Amino acid sequence: MSRRTFLGSALAASALAGVVPAAARAASPPGDVVGKITVGYQGWFAAPGDGSPINAWWHWSDNWGQSPSPSNTAITAWPDMRDYARGYPTAYGNLGNGQQATLFSSYDQQTVDTHFRWMRENNCDTAALQRFNPFGGEGPTRDDMAVKVRSAAEANGRKYYIMYDVTNWTNMQSEIKTDWTTKMSAHVSSPAYARQNGKPVVCIWGFGFNDSGRPFAPGPCQDVVDWFKARGCYVIGGVPTHWRTETEDSRTGFAGVYRSFDMLSPWMVGRIGTVADTDRFHTNVNQPDQAECDARGIDYQPCVLPGDLPARHRAHGDFMWRQFYNMVRLGAQGIYISMFDEYNEGNQIAKTAETQAFVPVGSGFLALDEDGTACSADYYLRLTGDGGRMLKGQIALTPVRPTPPTIGGPPPVLDLARGKPTAQSSQTQGYGSGHTVDGSTDTYWESANNAFPQWVQVDLGSPAALRRLELALPSAWGPRTQTVAVQGSLDGGSFTTLVGATGYPFAPGTTITLPGRDVRYLRLVFTANTGWPAGQLSGLRAFA
Repeated sequence: MSRRTFLGSALAASALAGVVPAAARAASPPGDVVGKITVGYQGWFAAPGDGSPINAWWHWSDNWGQSPSPSNTAITAWPDMRDYARGYPTAYGNLGNGQQATLFSSYDQQTVDTHFRWMRENNCDTAALQRFNPFGGEGPTRDDMAVKVRSAAEANGRKYYIMYDVTNWTNMQSEIKTDWTTKMSAHVSSPAYARQNGKPVVCIWGFGFNDSGRPFAPGPCQDVVDWFKARGCYVIGGVPTHWRTETEDSRTGFAGVYRSFDMLSPWMVGRIGTVADTDRFHTNVNQPDQAECDARGIDYQPCVLPGDLPARHRAHGDFMWRQFYNMVRLGAQGIYISMFDEYNEGNQIAKTAETQAFVPVGSGFLALDEDGTACSADYYLRLTGDGGRMLKGQIALTPVRPTPPTIGGPPPVLDLARGKPTAQSSQTQGYGSGHTVDGSTDTYWESANNAFPQWVQVDLGSPAALRRLELALPSAWGPRTQTVAVQGSLDGGSFTTLVGATGYPFAPGTTITLPGRDVRYLRLVFTANTGWPAGQLSGLRAFA
């Protein structure tokens, strides 16, 4: 795995290193990376049957030949799957809401389109497509991913560039040039390919790191940087945290290599985990980094990360927002988000399970509400959007996070059924009861046909005095009347009738008033349907 926490990086107060030239060139003007939010995009997930050349559970599991499961996993956080048109069944147990546990494939164009739509909707300007050694077995799939990313970026008005990761790339010095010349340089013709100072952007991540995965000497690294610059590229260096002092995670002898890049983007994953860490790094690392870059005319693009979810770093957004605040007041030329879809390290901003209702039962994965604060699946995308607006001066510099964890803040009237565990008397094909509480009216439960009565129920988690139910069917369906009785229980075993069997017109929804009796388990019993010989329901909302 690339970019794991290779070294424990202790914080070291440090001063400017090297001799500052008397006449430094000016910092670059705004472009596709300067003044912009860039997100690291792995695009490295696949599944058997998705049509990819690799045809395996690429990066989802440790053993790519076997389905992901609690004992065969390579991820530490679970994606929210509700926006994907296609999911691939895993060997995990069902989600907490009863739905089957599926995962997406990056090889599906719809997946990449969805991700770039999220970028567009949340002010993410540019994507750095990670490209590891393309001369091995993963190469054909990575080649295809570059094409898919280009298409999605063009369709969504986003920019992208190639970010070479040199980890474990033995013949890097010659092969990176061949790959650019014969394959990746062709993408520069796309109007979506990122340019800075009129030059196509290329990033090289990994020179100078003090670990066995990147053993390259300074000479070959300098040759590669010079080669790309000679071909008219604006070259970003993904460098060690302590590049300036050549200590801790940095090898010695790389001072010249680091300072030959057009932009420097030091790595931060595994270095910080609290607001206090962020402030210490701002004072002792980021400020002197920015000062040296300013003096030398190098653009500075520090990392901002949402936090390692399983390590409970996130603090419902406060950790990430403090980084945005510190980097904007620093005067950084751009910000690099680590990462967009890094479910392997739990540092993803892409949509993530909100609650345990959207996590496989028994998997051990945490949801975004792990610290007790409800957070919507898109929360870290929205937080990134506000960070980008602050970087661009569209909102004032503020240490106070402006983005509420849920849209509009905690709702004054709470849907007690949303995302809760469900059950049913029967279902047809994949139309399970979990669809009734997933927040989408396009998905639905359907019982076995021609076999009334049928029921669907939800476990609210604790007793509540329910006053109102809102039931729905997909909006594209025609009107119909369903006969429904409402039952309630405190123990899940003994049910009492709250509202007797009544015919309700669904056009496509209906509201049922309840007597306010305490129930934990809410059950709807269907005995007739004028539109289809089964119980059908796409939305079940319950209010106290």
